[in-house]
Amino acid sequence: MAARGDLLVRVGAGVFGLGVLAVLAIVVPFFFGADERPTWLNLSALLLPVGLGLALLGLLRGAKQ
Repeated sequence: MAARGDLLVRVGAGVFGLGVLAVLAIVVPFFFGADERPTWLNLSALLLPVGLGLALLGLLRGAKQ
């Protein structure tokens, strides 16, 4: 049987990965002279800390059992 926090860790890792991709999509174009990114892309970069928080919460839940 899977531990209590395994699902949260997996979901958090996926959300964290999407956040990393969003940050890369924001930062890399600046090296090629782009000035601004759309607001939705800037907001999607917030997925990175949300994913980290979910994964850490899953780890804590798994450690409590």
